[in-house]
Amino acid sequence: MSDPAPGPLAGVRVIDLTAVFLGPVASQTLGDLGADVIKVETPAGDITRSITPARNPGMGTGFLAVNRNKRSLVLDLKRPDAREALGRLVAGADVLMHSMRPQAMDRLGLGPVAARAINPRLIHCAAYGYRREGPHGWRPAYDDVIQAVSGLAALQASFAGEPRYVPNSMVDKLVGLTVASAINAALFHRERTGEGQAIEVPMYETMVAFLLPEHMAGRGFAPPEGPAGYGRVLAPHRRPYRTADGHIGVLPYTVEQWQRLFTLIGRPEMAGDPRVTDGPTRNRHVGDLYEMVADAMPARSTADWHAEFDAADIPAMPVQDLDQVLGCPHLAEVGFFETHRHETEGDLVFLGHPVRYERTPAAIRRLPPRLGQHTREVLGEAGYDPAAIDRLLANGAAVAEQRP
Repeated sequence: MSDPAPGPLAGVRVIDLTAVFLGPVASQTLGDLGADVIKVETPAGDITRSITPARNPGMGTGFLAVNRNKRSLVLDLKRPDAREALGRLVAGADVLMHSMRPQAMDRLGLGPVAARAINPRLIHCAAYGYRREGPHGWRPAYDDVIQAVSGLAALQASFAGEPRYVPNSMVDKLVGLTVASAINAALFHRERTGEGQAIEVPMYETMVAFLLPEHMAGRGFAPPEGPAGYGRVLAPHRRPYRTADGHIGVLPYTVEQWQRLFTLIGRPEMAGDPRVTDGPTRNRHVGDLYEMVADAMPARSTADWHAEFDAADIPAMPVQDLDQVLGCPHLAEVGFFETHRHETEGDLVFLGHPVRYERTPAAIRRLPPRLGQHTREVLGEAGYDPAAIDRLLANGAAVAEQRP
């Protein structure tokens, strides 16, 4: 791989004890931005290594998608000398991140107080289900569970007729991006003050903060002025519109866009209707407007409508399935997908980092690591000589990749 310019987090070392998707999304984001991410795995490895398809054991697509720009160190943290090794790494790190429940991290001796006693400049970031002091604080949590308790699953009932999970690991990825943002904010504070700090990013509270702004509605007042729920996004006809040969997403927002839309669909009389021209009235009757548009769309093809909407500067795009997204000419033109040759896995396709930096570009600097690929290397950087590393490997406290 070519050596890209340093990213904005060049020189920052992250010790990553997370697994599955939430934490790895966060640490991959930091790695894309130039941080040195050391992924600490159990001897069994991150569970996503087993998500197929895979060309080789332990290198499944679930793992490959969110673990680039990292080095893999395997430690059996049930063993005291493995915990000692982890402590050495923490002493020289900038960030320690984990997704264990607080009690488990305390048992490792690396809760926020203990870890920052080792390294006062450390950013200690914990991402787990619920704020520690609340009645849910001890409970385990995964994506589907938080979709259920946060209100996300219930919102799907507005069109599905019953609560449903979103067919996407939305919670893990959204909370993962929040973790990365929080760590960057703490690093910025440390640059100004020299102070490390503890960060808690709970999945439940993060999703409630994400979901509720538009849905507070009348509940935003005390006492309430009405129920929760944003009528526009809960309207039954707020969905991709069926055309003569497919579906299209359309969202007129301004008065002028609505007026142009109704002219295009053969309803010019609606241009002066208060349901179009008056904002509060439109908000109350937006479901009726969506229904009128839905009734008109089947008369023409998706391509015909898209051309009309483009000419009228009305926001609209055809519905694409996943394969169409992967083959999208726009994404190809901007170079969003990157193909890299992995030493053991062959050619792999990666999603590019979406943000562009003029001076400090995000980049794919390392391809996803094999389990224990960097154990010797990282332990050496922590001050262990070759004989000491051999002893850790011999007693099972650490595991290094065995390659022919």
